[in-house]
Amino acid sequence: MKASGNCFKVRLLLEHLGRTYRWVEVNSAAGETRTAGYLAKNPNGKVPLLELADGRTLAESNAILCYLAEGSKYLPSDRWQRAQALQWMFFEQYSHEPYIAVARFIMGWLPQDHPRRAELPRLRERGYQALDVMEKHLGANEFFVDGAYSIADMALYAYTHEAHLGGFELTTYPAVQSWLARVESQPGFVAHRY
Repeated sequence: MKASGNCFKVRLLLEHLGRTYRWVEVNSAAGETRTAGYLAKNPNGKVPLLELADGRTLAESNAILCYLAEGSKYLPSDRWQRAQALQWMFFEQYSHEPYIAVARFIMGWLPQDHPRRAELPRLRERGYQALDVMEKHLGANEFFVDGAYSIADMALYAYTHEAHLGGFELTTYPAVQSWLARVESQPGFVAHRY
Protein backbone atom coordinates (compact mmCIF):
# COMPACT_ATOMS: atom_id res chain seq x y z
CA MET A 1 0.00 0.00 0.00
CA LYS A 2 1.85 3.06 -1.26
CA ALA A 3 0.38 5.37 1.38
CA SER A 4 1.75 3.20 4.21
CA GLY A 5 4.99 4.30 5.82
CA ASN A 6 5.59 0.70 6.85
CA CYS A 7 5.45 -0.32 3.18
CA PHE A 8 7.55 2.67 2.14
CA LYS A 9 10.43 1.68 4.40
CA VAL A 10 10.64 -1.71 2.64
CA ARG A 11 10.61 -0.02 -0.77
CA LEU A 12 13.30 2.41 0.40
CA LEU A 13 15.61 -0.44 1.41
CA LEU A 14 14.97 -2.33 -1.83
CA GLU A 15 15.92 0.80 -3.79
CA HIS A 16 19.09 1.29 -1.73
CA LEU A 17 20.02 -2.34 -2.37
CA GLY A 18 19.29 -2.00 -6.09
CA ARG A 19 17.15 -5.14 -5.95
CA THR A 20 14.63 -6.04 -8.61
CA TYR A 21 11.18 -6.51 -7.12
CA ARG A 22 7.53 -6.47 -8.07
CA TRP A 23 5.26 -4.17 -6.08
CA VAL A 24 1.71 -5.45 -5.67
CA GLU A 25 -0.58 -2.71 -4.39
CA VAL A 26 -2.90 -4.00 -1.65
CA ASN A 27 -5.28 -1.44 -0.19
CA SER A 28 -5.91 -2.33 3.44
CA ALA A 29 -8.27 0.66 3.78
CA ALA A 30 -10.52 -0.99 1.17
CA GLY A 31 -10.47 -4.36 2.96
CA GLU A 32 -8.05 -6.04 0.53
CA THR A 33 -5.98 -7.47 3.41
CA ARG A 34 -9.06 -9.22 4.81
CA THR A 35 -9.73 -11.47 1.82
CA ALA A 36 -9.30 -15.23 2.20
CA GLY A 37 -6.40 -15.22 -0.26
CA TYR A 38 -4.49 -12.52 1.58
CA LEU A 39 -5.22 -13.95 5.02
CA ALA A 40 -3.83 -17.29 3.84
CA LYS A 41 -0.50 -15.50 3.30
CA ASN A 42 -0.68 -13.24 6.36
CA PRO A 43 -3.24 -14.24 9.00
CA ASN A 44 -2.71 -10.86 10.71
CA GLY A 45 -4.16 -9.16 7.62
CA LYS A 46 -1.74 -6.26 7.40
CA VAL A 47 0.72 -4.74 4.96
CA PRO A 48 3.52 -4.99 4.05
CA LEU A 49 4.00 -8.61 3.14
CA LEU A 50 7.11 -9.93 1.43
CA GLU A 51 6.48 -12.92 -0.80
CA LEU A 52 9.54 -14.76 -2.07
CA ALA A 53 9.78 -16.57 -5.42
CA ASP A 54 9.50 -19.92 -3.63
CA GLY A 55 6.18 -18.88 -2.04
CA ARG A 56 7.45 -18.19 1.48
CA THR A 57 5.99 -15.04 3.04
CA LEU A 58 7.23 -12.68 5.71
CA ALA A 59 5.13 -10.03 7.44
CA GLU A 60 6.01 -7.10 9.73
CA SER A 61 7.95 -4.27 8.12
CA ASN A 62 10.95 -4.34 10.43
CA ALA A 63 11.33 -8.13 10.14
CA ILE A 64 11.29 -7.66 6.37
CA LEU A 65 13.97 -4.97 6.66
CA CYS A 66 16.19 -7.29 8.70
CA TYR A 67 15.73 -10.14 6.24
CA LEU A 68 16.43 -8.04 3.14
CA ALA A 69 19.36 -6.18 4.69
CA GLU A 70 21.17 -9.34 5.83
CA GLY A 71 24.75 -9.24 4.55
CA SER A 72 24.51 -5.61 3.44
CA LYS A 73 25.98 -2.45 4.95
CA TYR A 74 22.50 -1.48 6.14
CA LEU A 75 22.39 -4.15 8.87
CA PRO A 76 25.42 -4.08 11.17
CA SER A 77 27.33 -7.35 11.44
CA ASP A 78 28.75 -6.43 14.84
CA ARG A 79 26.58 -7.98 17.57
CA TRP A 80 26.34 -4.81 19.68
CA GLN A 81 25.61 -2.53 16.72
CA ARG A 82 22.98 -4.96 15.42
CA ALA A 83 21.31 -4.89 18.84
CA GLN A 84 21.37 -1.08 18.69
CA ALA A 85 19.66 -1.16 15.30
CA LEU A 86 17.01 -3.51 16.68
CA GLN A 87 16.57 -1.31 19.74
CA TRP A 88 15.74 1.70 17.54
CA MET A 89 13.47 -0.40 15.33
CA PHE A 90 11.54 -1.64 18.37
CA PHE A 91 11.35 1.98 19.56
CA GLU A 92 9.94 2.92 16.17
CA GLN A 93 7.17 0.33 16.33
CA TYR A 94 6.30 0.79 20.01
CA SER A 95 7.01 4.43 20.91
CA HIS A 96 6.94 6.30 17.59
CA GLU A 97 4.69 4.76 14.91
CA PRO A 98 1.61 4.24 17.16
CA TYR A 99 1.46 7.99 17.75
CA ILE A 100 2.95 9.78 14.76
CA ALA A 101 1.54 7.43 12.11
CA VAL A 102 -1.87 7.16 13.77
CA ALA A 103 -2.17 10.95 14.05
CA ARG A 104 -1.25 11.16 10.34
CA PHE A 105 -3.97 8.61 9.54
CA ILE A 106 -6.64 10.42 11.55
CA MET A 107 -5.76 13.81 10.06
CA GLY A 108 -5.43 12.56 6.48
CA TRP A 109 -8.05 9.88 6.09
CA LEU A 110 -10.86 10.49 8.55
CA PRO A 111 -13.51 13.23 8.24
CA GLN A 112 -13.33 16.37 10.39
CA ASP A 113 -16.20 15.21 12.58
CA HIS A 114 -14.89 11.67 13.17
CA PRO A 115 -14.83 10.69 16.87
CA ARG A 116 -11.23 9.47 16.62
CA ARG A 117 -10.08 13.10 16.32
CA ALA A 118 -10.51 13.22 20.10
CA GLU A 119 -7.39 11.00 20.27
CA LEU A 120 -5.15 13.63 18.67
CA PRO A 121 -4.02 15.49 21.82
CA ARG A 122 -2.79 12.26 23.44
CA LEU A 123 -1.23 11.02 20.20
CA ARG A 124 0.65 14.29 19.80
CA GLU A 125 1.81 14.25 23.40
CA ARG A 126 3.30 10.77 22.99
CA GLY A 127 4.58 11.51 19.48
CA TYR A 128 6.45 14.55 20.76
CA GLN A 129 7.97 12.37 23.49
CA ALA A 130 9.33 10.08 20.76
CA LEU A 131 10.64 13.06 18.79
CA ASP A 132 12.35 14.34 21.97
CA VAL A 133 14.18 11.01 22.32
CA MET A 134 15.24 11.16 18.68
CA GLU A 135 16.37 14.80 18.97
CA LYS A 136 18.54 14.02 21.97
CA HIS A 137 20.22 11.08 20.23
CA LEU A 138 20.65 12.89 16.92
CA GLY A 139 22.08 15.94 18.67
CA ALA A 140 25.22 13.85 19.22
CA ASN A 141 24.99 11.34 16.34
CA GLU A 142 24.59 11.62 12.57
CA PHE A 143 22.54 8.41 12.37
CA PHE A 144 20.96 6.03 14.85
CA VAL A 145 23.64 3.31 14.89
CA ASP A 146 27.38 3.89 15.12
CA GLY A 147 27.45 6.88 12.77
CA ALA A 148 26.32 4.84 9.76
CA TYR A 149 23.05 4.90 7.82
CA SER A 150 21.12 1.70 8.52
CA ILE A 151 17.70 0.08 8.51
CA ALA A 152 17.10 1.77 11.87
CA ASP A 153 17.20 5.12 10.06
CA MET A 154 14.92 3.85 7.29
CA ALA A 155 12.41 2.57 9.85
CA LEU A 156 12.30 5.89 11.70
CA TYR A 157 12.37 8.01 8.55
CA ALA A 158 9.22 6.41 7.15
CA TYR A 159 6.78 8.29 9.36
CA THR A 160 9.01 11.05 10.78
CA HIS A 161 9.35 12.75 7.39
CA GLU A 162 5.53 13.02 7.26
CA ALA A 163 4.97 13.89 10.91
CA HIS A 164 3.60 17.29 9.87
CA LEU A 165 0.65 15.48 8.27
CA GLY A 166 -0.36 14.42 11.78
CA GLY A 167 -0.01 17.93 13.13
CA PHE A 168 3.54 17.64 14.48
CA GLU A 169 5.73 20.71 14.16
CA LEU A 170 9.37 19.81 13.54
CA THR A 171 10.88 23.32 13.62
CA THR A 172 11.88 22.83 17.25
CA TYR A 173 13.78 19.67 16.31
CA PRO A 174 16.86 20.89 14.39
CA ALA A 175 18.80 17.63 14.83
CA VAL A 176 15.84 15.62 13.51
CA GLN A 177 15.52 17.99 10.54
CA SER A 178 19.23 17.67 9.74
CA TRP A 179 18.96 13.89 10.00
CA LEU A 180 15.99 13.86 7.60
CA ALA A 181 18.15 15.75 5.09
CA ARG A 182 21.03 13.28 5.58
CA VAL A 183 18.70 10.35 4.93
CA GLU A 184 17.39 12.03 1.78
CA SER A 185 20.95 12.54 0.51
CA GLN A 186 21.82 8.82 0.66
CA PRO A 187 22.62 7.09 -2.65
CA GLY A 188 19.57 5.24 -3.94
CA PHE A 189 17.14 7.27 -1.82
CA VAL A 190 13.64 7.35 -3.27
CA ALA A 191 10.92 9.74 -2.10
CA HIS A 192 7.66 8.50 -0.62
CA ARG A 193 5.10 8.98 -3.39
CA TYR A 194 1.51 7.84 -3.38
